[in-house]
Amino acid sequence: MHTALDSAALEFRPKPLLKWAGGKRQLLPQIRRFYPTHFGKYFEPFAGSAAVFFDMVNSGRLAHRTATLIDTNCDLIGCYLMVRDRTDEVIDALRAFENEYRGAREHHFYQVRDGEFNRVRHEWLSERRGPLSQTYTPRLAAMLIYLNRTGFNGLFRLNSKGLFNVPHGRYANPLICDERNLRAVAAALRQQDVRILNASFDTVLADAAEGDFIYFDPPYAPVSATSVFTSYTAEGFDTNDQRRLRDVVVELVSKRCYVLLSNSTAEEITDLYDNAGMRRLQIRAHKVAAKRAINSDPRARGNVFEYLVTNIHPSN
Repeated sequence: MHTALDSAALEFRPKPLLKWAGGKRQLLPQIRRFYPTHFGKYFEPFAGSAAVFFDMVNSGRLAHRTATLIDTNCDLIGCYLMVRDRTDEVIDALRAFENEYRGAREHHFYQVRDGEFNRVRHEWLSERRGPLSQTYTPRLAAMLIYLNRTGFNGLFRLNSKGLFNVPHGRYANPLICDERNLRAVAAALRQQDVRILNASFDTVLADAAEGDFIYFDPPYAPVSATSVFTSYTAEGFDTNDQRRLRDVVVELVSKRCYVLLSNSTAEEITDLYDNAGMRRLQIRAHKVAAKRAINSDPRARGNVFEYLVTNIHPSN
């Protein structure tokens, strides 16, 4: 429920809670060109850092509209639910982690990652007592934020056993407990018309109707054999998933929804979207410049091109 306290928190414009591979803050000026002027419900089926959701909250575009954030990453969804529902407890736990980190840094990072976070996840993977996103605790959410803020490049990566394996990052003084933003994020998520779901991207087909706006930000197809650097779930996201996503995009467009999708300019994505068949459906693949923020070699970071695939005419 949206409260007076939430209104005060929202006076501070919320920004993404987590650093996330593929986060869209750098690309927002391009993405904004494709926001539809009038639309019904809003869906973000690969929520990630939810940069587009927060941008739309801050611009007032989601006022009096239902918004649905969807992701298969159970840790991400569990964290969002805890920040929304048990904000104070998450902040208290995160502040404690921050204080402990100042004294031990790398040692503390691995102690939390392997001695607690992965231990809890391993127990859940072994026992499977309900969805992990529904059994998350404030402390587990605080651990995820802590590891995200102090781990290498803010990555979330799981190994084949489903355990978090990102190494310690190299930060002089990382901001770990940003209480003001945490409260603003919680307020944005707590609005009455925001839903948070741990589910597959194709669940949007059941709820989306004519005039709704759907933004897809899937794990990008690799542009080269060496550019596969992370896995957001233990199962990954492969070529068959990219094709299945294309089919969902086509079905939504046929329902007269507004659809926007970002992806790399890998050859397989060009084959899927930049062709005569897509153009006949009024779906265009626009190449836009984007800043590559994550690479193991800082010298390899810089401007690249990405696709924005959509049936929406750009504003300029």
